[in-house]
This record gives sequence, structure tokens and C-alpha cells, in this order.
Amino acid sequence: MAEEEGPTVELRQRRKLKSSENKESAKEEKIHDTPMPERAPKHVLFQRFAKIFIGCLAAVTSGMMYALYLSAYHERKFWFSNRQELEREITFQGDSAIYYSYYKDMLKAPSFERGVYELTHNNKTVSLKTINAVQQMSLYPELIASVLYQATGSNEIIEPVYFYIGIVFGLQGIYVTALFVTSWLMSGTWLAGMLTVAWFIINRVDTTRIEYSIPLRENWALPYFACQIAALTGYLKSNLNTYGERFCYLLMSASTYTFMMMWEYSHYLLFLQAISLFLLDSFSLEQSEKVHEVYKIYIFSLFLGYLLQFENSALLVSPLLSLVVALMLAKCLQLNVKKGTFIAKIMKVINFYLVCTLTVTLNIIMKMFVPHKENGHMLKFLEVKFGLNMTKNFTMNWLLCQESLQAPSQDFFLRLTQSSLLPFYVLVLIICFLSMMQVIFRRINGKSLKETITLEDGRIGGRPEIIYHVIHTILLGSLAMVIEGLKYLWTPYVCMLAAFGVCSPELWMTLFKWLRLRTVHPVLLFFPRLMTELMELQEFYDPDTVELMTWIKRQAPVAAVFAGSPQLMGAIKLCTGWMVTSLPLYNDDDLLKRNENIYQIYSKRSAEDIYKILTSYKANYLIVEDAICNEVGTMRGCRVKDLLDIANGHVVCEEGDKLTYSKYGRFCHEVKINYSPYVNYFTRVYWNRSYFVYKINTVISFQS
Repeated sequence: MAEEEGPTVELRQRRKLKSSENKESAKEEKIHDTPMPERAPKHVLFQRFAKIFIGCLAAVTSGMMYALYLSAYHERKFWFSNRQELEREITFQGDSAIYYSYYKDMLKAPSFERGVYELTHNNKTVSLKTINAVQQMSLYPELIASVLYQATGSNEIIEPVYFYIGIVFGLQGIYVTALFVTSWLMSGTWLAGMLTVAWFIINRVDTTRIEYSIPLRENWALPYFACQIAALTGYLKSNLNTYGERFCYLLMSASTYTFMMMWEYSHYLLFLQAISLFLLDSFSLEQSEKVHEVYKIYIFSLFLGYLLQFENSALLVSPLLSLVVALMLAKCLQLNVKKGTFIAKIMKVINFYLVCTLTVTLNIIMKMFVPHKENGHMLKFLEVKFGLNMTKNFTMNWLLCQESLQAPSQDFFLRLTQSSLLPFYVLVLIICFLSMMQVIFRRINGKSLKETITLEDGRIGGRPEIIYHVIHTILLGSLAMVIEGLKYLWTPYVCMLAAFGVCSPELWMTLFKWLRLRTVHPVLLFFPRLMTELMELQEFYDPDTVELMTWIKRQAPVAAVFAGSPQLMGAIKLCTGWMVTSLPLYNDDDLLKRNENIYQIYSKRSAEDIYKILTSYKANYLIVEDAICNEVGTMRGCRVKDLLDIANGHVVCEEGDKLTYSKYGRFCHEVKINYSPYVNYFTRVYWNRSYFVYKINTVISFQS
């Protein structure tokens, strides 16, 4: 029996090894079968580099210009530089005054450590009470600003108030730049970023409160959240390389933690983001590993935030932590079931239910065992807001009466409509949402999706980053429809999403494919096609003109004067520096007359007439352009030679229906033949496919 068992065991081991070998060989075959990507030509690499360089330059410039605009607007609004210090401080009203006062206290402190201690054991703000102002009011921005002000030596250059508001304005510039980059990543063109910035500034009444209250926590925090969303957008892209993915991950980690430190309500906003990622993961769009990496960032940020925010218990009882832990536990309980099967669909439903149940259960347990002082009035406010409860409490009713906590007014929607933002946003959202649902239904039915989605597929809803933004904007929009103050979280991303859609050829291709339009009228495709053309970097190639300029610089005397069409003369003046007879300027009578006279080289005039005209302007060389001489215009009567014939009376006389002939041929044609009398006045010295250069003879030699 022992002898029989031995071979059996050996046989099983061999089969196992064989299976392992097959896997390795399959991997090797896959590697060998996969065609090596061809190295891109140099001009393609240059175009890519130029596109990225121009886009980055535009993004940074947009942010800087917006920051400068805010500074100038603030100066003009308050006449800030002309006021005394007291008058300046009065402009900080409400909670803004409190934040700035702590910044002043930090600057007055003998040392940074002493200043932090006085803020964390503050008994000079609220009577009969000692508070930790840093924790309660999230004064980390003021701590950072005070350190930078003193460490950089700015106290010798700039006043503290200018340094403080300058940082906030600079962060707003970063905010705009991050929105620019997000739209650029989604659409593939930096023009979408420009449109995002334009809409953001046009609708700034509804996109930011920076004009009304500079030190608000959201003004410090939201720029970091915008950076986090930009990094997340890049991280979720399917075609991202390893280095780009790593950069996006690091940027996302840093911005997530910074955002959480800057604003006490940041974890609620991250909770909505986590829900969006959970739904993205639930749709099985090949992003599970990336989504769970983001969950790890949440865990790390919450843990580090808890330690550095004086053991802030609000982070432990936050719904974000409960949701992320529930998602991690649910992932551990998942079974490896083949995708597309009926059992897999059932498991998805069970997993969804499990996550929701675990989130609520964990949150309740955490609140039972962790002592916390979470804002309970928020839940009561929501109950009263939705009519689930009634109250006579003054504070609650006062909150309900605040304009920022009311439902959005009609003026809000009217402003967004007048700026054309809302109509485009609704259109883009509908197209992306329907395309997303189409992809989800295909996934539910077990149909495989292409790994790489091309423009011709017309399936924009299959991109993970698009699905995330659609879900996220719907969640933010739902909250903004209830509380107007939350519009400042939603409207900036409305600008970004609308701009992305308008400038995305893929979105329009999706729409046209639904409409079964194989060929679309050019008028319908004009706007997206225009954006695509502007996005593409095209090479300007005109060797004939290059050769002409090279010849002039090498062969023509320095004192030579050239005559020809005004447009060409402008190029010669720029490229060579040589003197010309006319310029493409139309605000001077003498230049206009010169242009008309020089253009006579394309008319039916004699060689002697042209010679007299050119020598009257001291011209030494004449350049004839084939493009003008042989012009075939689509619009009748608009060619240069037609206009000259009309001016010179060499066309049909409409009144008597008579033809007026010139006894001379068209000069630009006749001079090329090289016969008398043309060769007596002009000597051809250079020519190529587009240009013929003639030297104007100083001594006329008549030839037979």
C-alpha cells in the first residue's frame, strides 16, 4: 500500500507543478505575443511635450491671474491700503474676525511653542472658560501662516494682514488650477480647463465666498480638496502609467490629510466621496484595487488626524471611518465567484447590504464606547428641516432662518442659466449618466467590456473617472438643492464637468452614436470639432517661404528694397530685416495707396508702367507670388486680379454690356516668359514653386 501511495502523491505533485508551469508558460507566451510598443517619432513626442507644456502653463497662469484678480478686487472694494490698521481689521466680520485675531496672537507670542500653548489653553476668549482654540476652531491655517510669516522674514517686508490674505488668495489660485487640471484630465484638452476657469470666475458669486469672508475654513480647505479630486481623477484613469499612478497616489495622500486638518467638516465631504467610490466599485468596472487603495488613504488620514488634532474623537465616530472599515471587512468576506454568473450578482446585492448594515452598526458601536462631543444639533436641524420634527428652540429656528441654510432661490438657477453653465451641465450630466447606465447593464448581463475605450466606441460612461464624477456631482447637487450654502461645494464642479463635456469629442460621439448619426452635418459638429482642432498641435510647413527668406538673407544686398504683396512684405521685414515698399497696415492713407500701386503687378498693365511704379518707391527687387497670380477664388469677383481689372477698367462694362480689353497681358504671367520688353526692365534672379524674384534693372537694355 505504501508503494502504491507513493506514485499517487508524486503524480499529484507533478500535476500541480504542471499547472504552475502552464501558468508561467502562459504568462511568457502572453509577454512574447504582446507586440512591443513602437517608439514614437520625435515630432510626436515633441507635440506631446508641447501640449503638456502649454496646458501646464495655461493652468498655472489661470491660477495666478485669478489670485491677482482677487487681490485687486479686495483692494478696490475696501480701499485696503488707504485704511488704518483698525479699519482694515473691521473688514473681517463674524467668525472671520476670530480666526484673524488668533493669527495676531501667534505673531505677538514670544515663541511659536508659547503661542500654541496659549491657544490650546485659552482663557482670554470666552469668559470663565478655558478652551482649546486650535482644536475647536481648526486654527491650523493660522499656525502655519504665522510660522511662514516669521520663518521667511516677511515681517521685514510686508504687513501681517497682507501676508495672511495673500496666502488665502494664493490658495484660491491653486483651487482654480486644480479644477483646470481635473477638466483637462477628463477631456484630454487644456481648453476645457480654460472654459472651467472662465465659468468659475463668471459665476464666482455662487462658486466661492472668498469675496465676502476671507479667513473662512472652507477657503483654506477646499483648494486642497480640489487637488485631491484632481489626483483621484488621474489615479482612476485606465491608461495611466506606473509613474503617473504613483505621483497621483502621493498627491492624493498628502492633499487628503491636509484637507482633513484644515476643516472640521472635511470628513463629511470625504464620506460622500467614499460613497461614490463604493458605488464605482460595486459596478465592477475593474477598479477594485485602486478604490481600496483610496480607502487606505482615508484610514491613514483619519488615524494621523486623530493623533495630531489632540485625539479628536469626532474623527473616530465619523461616518467616514465606519464606512471604510465596513468596506474593508466586506472585502475580506467576499468569495471568489466568476463574474457575470447569477451567483455573482446575488453576492453583489448581499455585499451592498452587508456594507450598509456594517456601516450603521459600527457607527453606533463607536458612539457608544468613544466619548465624543459631536454636533448633535445638526441632526435635529435636519429633522426640522425635512419636517420630521417641530421645535420652538431659538437656536434651531434661528439657523432655519439663515439664508445660507435655506433651499436655493430661483435667482441662483437664473444666474447659472444666464451664464449658459446650467444648460450645458444638465446636457453633459444626462449623456454621461445614460452612458454609464448602459455600461452597467452590459456588465450585469455578463457582457465583457473593452479594456481600452476608443473615440469611435462612443461609450464615455465606461471610463471609471467619469462614473466617479457623475455619482459625486449628483450627491453634492442633491445636498445643494436642500441647503443653499452647500452650493459652494457643488457649483465649482458643475463648472468643471460642464467644461469637460463641451470640450470632449468622446461625449459628443456618444450622443451621435445614440442618434445613429454616421455622418453629421458640419454645423452640428462645429463646436466640438473646433475644440479638437485647437487641441491638436499641427506643424507649420512652408519650405518655399523658408527658402525665399534664406536666399534674401544670403544673396540680397543689405540696402536692397523689396516689393510685393503687403502680407509677404510683412514677413520679409520680420524674418530678414530688409526694407520693403509696403506693409499690411490699413490705417494710413499713404500705405493704402502704396498697397494698391504695388498690387498692379497682378494687373493687365505694361512692363513700363510697372517699372515706373516700382522705381518710384526705390524698389530693387520684385517678388511675384503664384498663389495670387493663379488664384482661383470660390467667390466671383473677389480675387486680387479681378479687383484690379475692375479698378483699371479691364472687365465687362455693366451699363453697355461691352468688354474693355487691355492690349497688355497680365504682368505676372508675361514677366515669366522672359521676352522683350519685360526682360529689359526685370531680370529673374531666383525662383521656386511659389515665388519668382526679379531684380529691377537700373540701366534699361532694350533687347529685340
